[in-house]
Amino acid sequence: MDEVLLRSLTPSVLGILVRRGADFAAAEDAVQDALVEAVRVWPADPPRDAKGWLVTVAWRRFLDATRADTARRRREDLVDEEPAPGTAPAVDDTLQLYFLCAHPSLTPSSAVALTLRAVGGLTTRQIAQAYLVPEATMAQRISRAKRTVSGVRFDQPGDVSTVLRVLYLVFNEGYSGDVDLAAEAIRLTRQLAAAIDHPEVAGLLALMLLHHARRAARTAPDGSLVPLAEQDRGRWDTEAIAEGVAILQAALARDRLGEFQAQAAIAALHADARTAEETDWVQIVEWYDELARLTDSPVVLLNRAVAVGEADGPRAGLAALAALDDSSPSSRLRSSRGDPIPRHTAVAAYLHERDGDLATAARLYAEAAQKAPNLAERDHLTRQAARLNARRGR
Repeated sequence: MDEVLLRSLTPSVLGILVRRGADFAAAEDAVQDALVEAVRVWPADPPRDAKGWLVTVAWRRFLDATRADTARRRREDLVDEEPAPGTAPAVDDTLQLYFLCAHPSLTPSSAVALTLRAVGGLTTRQIAQAYLVPEATMAQRISRAKRTVSGVRFDQPGDVSTVLRVLYLVFNEGYSGDVDLAAEAIRLTRQLAAAIDHPEVAGLLALMLLHHARRAARTAPDGSLVPLAEQDRGRWDTEAIAEGVAILQAALARDRLGEFQAQAAIAALHADARTAEETDWVQIVEWYDELARLTDSPVVLLNRAVAVGEADGPRAGLAALAALDDSSPSSRLRSSRGDPIPRHTAVAAYLHERDGDLATAARLYAEAAQKAPNLAERDHLTRQAARLNARRGR
């Protein structure tokens, strides 16, 4: 049973049903039913035309559901119009499905869930497990999302940047349950890259590959985080790095720079360094300058302060951080209570440690640990504070 094949066919099958006249919500339900039937039937009786089989079964499931509807006249019309089984049309509606599932009317969490279900072909149970929520909760979220976009024209132009942000949200969830969301995001981004020739799609794919290449080295055997500078670079996936760099170079050559290409360029410079000491921090600062011009993001400016600290020394990094604190976007670096967000405090701790102020660094690491968004980061920051306090006590 080829689960990857099934999931890769999901968007095109769904698109065919919608073009035949099924509304999106009903079509998506019918396709999910067809996928379940395929899992049951195919191991013993694999079809010669997998896509055609799915289209036929999904369309019949849609018609079965339609027969329970009160619109008898339209129902009879649909039955009369049922296409004969055969080879499925070659039209590919994958791109339109991406646009629909990332529609601006959806919340980010709903867009992610709908994309994983309608485009990724994952079951509601798999998505719920990945996001650590009850299956019933995820089912309600997906149902609401389908109702929200039910009135959107299927051929309506979409926003590529919104789709990319949704895919990046999926990628950043990493691995949970029985679904590797990082790998799934890469697969979906590859699929998108095949459907549209866009340098930022290529930039996001390159960024994902370059980050994913370091995955094996990011955690120690006990599950603790390993900072980039301390990672065993021999464990990095060189094939993924080479592919990411090649995709990035082709995208940059088109001279249509976007934020994901700039982020990928920074990741490529990290990947290119054989040791942490060989990292080209000066060029990384330059790329952060480009990225800041593209996004005006406080997180980018925060990361830039770290890069400045590496390129020009910790005092320069602290000065960049102070300038950021005094600048107009600084309010976005603070919580609703006015406190610095954990990442900001951790950056300040790191730069103070580099500058030799261990007491301040230890205090800031401890503060950052208290506000860390997850257990792994909290444990890492707590260990950093303990390490510095132990050094001070000698």
